[in-house]
Amino acid sequence: MRGAGVWGLWLVAHVAVAAPQPSLESKLETGDLVFQTSRSSQSEPIQRATHSPLSHVGLVEVTPAGVFVVEAVQPVKRTPFAQWRARGVEGHILVLRPQGLDAAQRQRAVTEAKRHLGKPYDARFGWGDDAMYCSELVRKAYARGAGVEYGQMERLDSLDLADVRAALSRRYAGHAPANLELVTPASLSKDERMTQVFSDFPRLP
Repeated sequence: MRGAGVWGLWLVAHVAVAAPQPSLESKLETGDLVFQTSRSSQSEPIQRATHSPLSHVGLVEVTPAGVFVVEAVQPVKRTPFAQWRARGVEGHILVLRPQGLDAAQRQRAVTEAKRHLGKPYDARFGWGDDAMYCSELVRKAYARGAGVEYGQMERLDSLDLADVRAALSRRYAGHAPANLELVTPASLSKDERMTQVFSDFPRLP
């Protein structure tokens, strides 16, 4: 009997250890911000200028049909989460959740972001609504949908441009506007009004 008791305890412990862990998708909520290292041609300049591996960001939408990411690429679109995650370098991801906002506010932000579906990607990082870049879409979605502005607007010349001047010169035909103001994925990620839900990045600044 004693042996059976020991066996039973071992079995319970073994089953507990072997129990499957909840998937990341099951932890996500509508309005979460998801960050990755993009494989796009401009990813490396963004990383160098901001000293951060976070070069792309989107907004999560959880629906009965699955989990999606609303993102500004070419064009602004709604991408299945698994596909979005696999597209990033090594599949690494950071998930942040705005504090102090209810589900309705976060849903309104996502709804606002979806108003821009189909618009072209803004490779020149302007602030108009005719085209969108990724962190612009997220900041505007929350500002207009929930009344909260995340991240900081920064002048282009306040970033570390030492290694990216050639790329900027090509993008702006030799006349990069130093006083251009933009918001970066790194800036959004450092907003103290965010709570980390998940990260598998080996390091973040």
